[in-house]
Amino acid sequence: MIDLAEDAPSNPLLRLGAQPIALTAAALLLLIAGVTSIAIWRAYTGAAPETDRVVASRQLQARTAQASEQLVEKTKGIEATQQESIDQLQVVQDQLQTMKRLLASQQADTKRLSEQVATLNESIDGLRQSFASVRATEADAPSVTRRKPARHHASVRKRGKSRG
Repeated sequence: MIDLAEDAPSNPLLRLGAQPIALTAAALLLLIAGVTSIAIWRAYTGAAPETDRVVASRQLQARTAQASEQLVEKTKGIEATQQESIDQLQVVQDQLQTMKRLLASQQADTKRLSEQVATLNESIDGLRQSFASVRATEADAPSVTRRKPARHHASVRKRGKSRG
C-alpha cells in the first residue's frame, strides 16, 4: 500500500488542507471583495437591477393597460360599425322586399292587360270575319230591290217639307 504520509509534502493541495484557517480566511476575503465590488458598481451606476426591473415591470403593465384600453375602444368601434352595417342591410332587405312586391304587382297587371288585349283582338277578328262574311253574302246575292235614283229622293224630300 501507498503511505499517505510520504506523499503529503509533495502534494500542494494537501498542504493547504493542513491549514484550514488560512484557506477559510482567503475565501472570506474573496467573498467580501466580490460583495464590495458589486455594492460599488451599484452605487456608481445609480440604480439597482431590482429597481430597474420594478420600473420596467410597471412600464410594461402601463403599456399593457393602454393596449387593452385601445383594444376595447377599437372593439366598440367595430361593434358600432357592425351594427350600422346590419341596420343598412336590413333597410336594403326591406327595400328589396318592397321592390319584389311591386314587381309582382306590375307583372300581374301586365298579364291582366295582355289578356284583355288578347280578348279585344279576338273580338276584332270576330267582327272582321262577320263583316267579311256579310259582304261576301251581299256580293253573292243579287239585290232584289233597287234603289231609287237620287232625283227621286230629292223630290220626296221636297214634298215632305212642303207638307209639313
